[in-house]
Amino acid sequence: MRLSRREFEALVAEALDAIPEGLARLMDNVVVIVEEWPTDEQRGEHETLFGYYEGTALTERTDYFGVLPDRITIFRGPLCEACETEDDLIDEVYVTVVHEVAHHFGISDDRLAELGWD
Repeated sequence: MRLSRREFEALVAEALDAIPEGLARLMDNVVVIVEEWPTDEQRGEHETLFGYYEGTALTERTDYFGVLPDRITIFRGPLCEACETEDDLIDEVYVTVVHEVAHHFGISDDRLAELGWD
């Protein structure tokens, strides 16, 4: 699926806007960015990586002040490569954004899998 960076960023913004307002208000000191591809360090053991959370989850913050924002990175290249249609891409971007925001709230990959968000 080919989509311009601007169009892709709009999909990410729409996915963020779809997060319930009560949860969105609880997000604290986090920035969401779009990058083309993950670095080898970000990818780790993952063959394909759609998103990446870096920071201290809300559930683990103590004496937390003067800290740079957490980062949620959404990777355009792998997502566009994995999706055949725009509808598939919209769905996958949404799932990826929810998955990474969940990490910001301290929800692990294992728990996300249990909930069907893997």
